[in-house]
Amino acid sequence: MIEIKIIDSAHQADINIPNQPFPIFGRMVPSYVDKSWSYTVERFEQETEMCFPDECYDYDEMSNNTVFIGAYDNDVCVGLAIIQDGFFKYMYLYDLKVDSNYRHMGIAKQLIDKAKETAISKGCKGIYTIGQDNNLAACRFYIKSGFRIGGLDTEVYKGTVQEGKADIIFYLDC
Repeated sequence: MIEIKIIDSAHQADINIPNQPFPIFGRMVPSYVDKSWSYTVERFEQETEMCFPDECYDYDEMSNNTVFIGAYDNDVCVGLAIIQDGFFKYMYLYDLKVDSNYRHMGIAKQLIDKAKETAISKGCKGIYTIGQDNNLAACRFYIKSGFRIGGLDTEVYKGTVQEGKADIIFYLDC
């Protein structure tokens, strides 16, 4: 059984679980018309894979404004959500990942639910995060989990190897 809990300093090594590949098979294309967001989906002809570089999170350095939430199978961390204090009434979901052997089991949703509890306990209105438009699986997950589109950044990757991508900003009210 998976247990969702706040990661304390005794388990700080768990915040650096490795990133794993995920499929890239389409793009979410948001549009903003009459003060309302909607989206369409563009499917790619060929599916590829992507993997983010591993992070080197520093528990002591980050713990003042960060909450680390782990998903544990016995004593092994198989999922992670990192939320940080925002500069407004929404906490920022900085990272969300689940070991590939545990995906599609509802663990990411459980991590989001625990993040919501944490945001409420801190007096926040909700959570926000970003998803790359070409990570269709993640974007659909956020929508399915109750997030709504609240913005689009088409400039963030200009001049980088990821030029042509955009970040969709998602919001979840508590």
